[in-house]
Amino acid sequence: MYAWNLNVILEYRGLLLSGLLYTVIFALLTIAGGLLFGLAAAFARMSEIPLLAWPFVAVTELFRCTPLLVSLIWFYYALPSLLDIEISAPAAAISALSLYGGAFYGEIIRGGIKAVDVGQAEAAKALGMRRVQVMSHIVLPQALRKMVPPLVNQSILQVKNTSLISVLALPDLIYQAQLVTHETYRPLELYTAVAVIYFVVLFPTTLVARRLELRERAR
Repeated sequence: MYAWNLNVILEYRGLLLSGLLYTVIFALLTIAGGLLFGLAAAFARMSEIPLLAWPFVAVTELFRCTPLLVSLIWFYYALPSLLDIEISAPAAAISALSLYGGAFYGEIIRGGIKAVDVGQAEAAKALGMRRVQVMSHIVLPQALRKMVPPLVNQSILQVKNTSLISVLALPDLIYQAQLVTHETYRPLELYTAVAVIYFVVLFPTTLVARRLELRERAR
């Protein structure tokens, strides 16, 4: 029977906590970047200007249909060679994760806006409201209620996706666990601890997302 040694987790808790902090900060940055790109993509795709819409369509479909790991590696190794520039590992990871998440955020935002009854927007225009006013005062407040649950779920996935940045040697939770594993040869304890940490961080957020979904269905 396997002899557990949980002392290794306590001994290297500093490294694990620093990795967790890096993961959380990185996730927040890429969630913010993804939401910004998603907003731009959603409104561009709903515009009546093809030259504005098609670039966002292309980027969105590209990232939705390719693995995130491939995007991370491509941004870090291939893009610098293609453009003859230097890209740091954090910059490559933030760019890839933000665009990847933004591709899904954009579809969620676009779907939420389109789910609002078009008759309400037409009625507001008939009353003399401008397009910006209609969007900000009529459409978006209603769309936001529909968008929040899937946006929270996508943000949870975004946090989990940050575990892939360890392939670029960024010191997130997974990378620190790998370092400790190579030092101690105790992978079972370390990766179990990593799983527990992710669960503790994300489970409350899943409960919030579930409550939001139930509230929306009850409306």
